[in-house]
Formats: sequence, C-alpha cells, structure tokens
Amino acid sequence: MSDIQVIGSLNVDMTVRLPRFHAAGETITGEDFNTYLGGKGGNQAMALSRLGASVSFIGMVGEDSNGARYIEALNLAGVDTSGIGTTTEAPTGVALIEVNKRGENRIAVVPGANALCDVDFLSEQQKKQAAPKLLMLQLEIPLYSCMQAARQAEKQGTMVMLDPAPAIPLNDIFLSRLDWITPNESELRLLTGMPIGSISDVENAAKYLLSKGAKRVVAKLGKSGCLYVDSESSLYSPAFSVNAVDTTAAGDSFNAGLAYAIINDMPLEKALRFANAVGALSTTMEGAQAAMPSLEMVEEFLANNIQQS
Repeated sequence: MSDIQVIGSLNVDMTVRLPRFHAAGETITGEDFNTYLGGKGGNQAMALSRLGASVSFIGMVGEDSNGARYIEALNLAGVDTSGIGTTTEAPTGVALIEVNKRGENRIAVVPGANALCDVDFLSEQQKKQAAPKLLMLQLEIPLYSCMQAARQAEKQGTMVMLDPAPAIPLNDIFLSRLDWITPNESELRLLTGMPIGSISDVENAAKYLLSKGAKRVVAKLGKSGCLYVDSESSLYSPAFSVNAVDTTAAGDSFNAGLAYAIINDMPLEKALRFANAVGALSTTMEGAQAAMPSLEMVEEFLANNIQQS
C-alpha cells in the first residue's frame, strides 16, 4: 500500500527561456530550450518520491515515446506506476512554457491523453489498489473524474487534497469531500469571486470555501508564504527568501511538501514551514521535476534558516 496516491496529469514540458515576455504579435529570440517531464500530477508524484514518500500514480499517457519516457522515469523514482494507462486515441499531454529572466512563467497546456482519464478508468484503478492515507488531485484531468475519485476516496476513509489548478468553479458537493484545498491567490479569487489584496482578504475568501464544505484551506501566497485556515483557527507561515531561477513547479512542490508533512503527522506550524521550504528550494534550479529537492536538502535548508519564522 502506498501512503499517498496521486491522480492527475502527465505532461511533457517544452520550456523556452526568454529575456522578457513578448507582446501579442511580437517575435523575440529565446535564450534556451529544454524538454522536461511535467504536468501537475506527475510533478507532485515526483516531488513526493524525492522526499522519500511511498507514492502510487493513476493517470493516462499516449502510446508514444513521451509516454514511455514518463513511465520509465517514475519507475526509476520508485513511484508505483501500475495505475497508469496507455492509449492510441491521443498523444501524451504537453505544456508550452515560457520563463523570463525573473523566473516567472507563462504556461499553455494541451491535455492529450490526460483528457481520457474518465470515471470508469479511475474507478477501476482505485479499486485495484489498497486505500492510501491521502489522495492528491489537481484539475488537469476531467473535473467529473476528479469529483468521482474524491467520492471513492471518501468511501475508503482516505483524506483528499485538491490543488485547484487550473481554477474552475467547483460545486459544494465536491468541496465537502476535500480535507485540504490549496489554491494560490489567483485560484482563490476565481473560486470565491472575492478580493485577494491582503492577508485579511485571503482569510475571508478561505472562510468562504469552508462555508461551502471544504475542511481546511491552505492559500499559497508565493513570495509571501502561505495561510492556513480551518473552522476554528488560522495560521500564517512566511516564505523563505531564495534566489528564484524558475518557478514552474513551485506550487506542486509545495503541495508535495505539505502532503509529506501531513502523513508524517508533523504539527501544523512545522508542516507549513516544511511545505514552504520544499516550494522555495524548487525555484532555485531550472525545470520542474529536475529542480525538486530531496528530504536531506530540505532538512539542511530548514536547519540553516532556523531563525526565519
């Protein structure tokens, strides 16, 4: 049995580094180009494996070289890939990523095989595997499939964490099945329709999600850290200051850090700090999965930043 099950997307990231983001209709010369393995689901699974967690994955790739490469990489990382299906009906998903000199990114995703993760496929794979402690979901596979996966997890007594990206409106039934939801600022704004200009605004928006059924909200605030909110309390955890090179998978790394902390029963304050550290470290190198830190790196980083709280 894996401690954490990830259901989600597997993409190949085609990344170009630019001196700046260009305007509509403008052509500029890129500085570098690389192909990486990505997708929010795959990123989170790989980040968890780097931390030493026991992870299984359920998803879909095309019967192509990109799909074979991805499965091989996950296997090498120690992720259980028995729940990954292959299809001839669509290629493995791809993401087109631009990264500027400040490490900021713009991303366009073509789902490909990810769009074929239907309810029947996911349900069959979930039933084949022993119930994990925690299920991690994102929104790069069909929404209804995510909703039914959460429903199945609820029946099994499994905690559910949703990274609501890319953000779309969510109904109350789905929200009520979420033990954790981890929106960033733009996602929180879209989910609630509320302003997100201050920590107080973020807390109010998080409480709105609680009123709709979510049990715990962790708002990812980028360079400002994160804010935890439940029905009884809230806790702010500041970010770490690092030299960001590429922020592509910072949110995925944060989620992996948080999930790792949860299944290892870390106290809340320590869990948030741990998640912030994993996210921060992932921005200090290029690429998505290539930049994800090991547990040893995170522990050393935290030890060296003991006063930052």
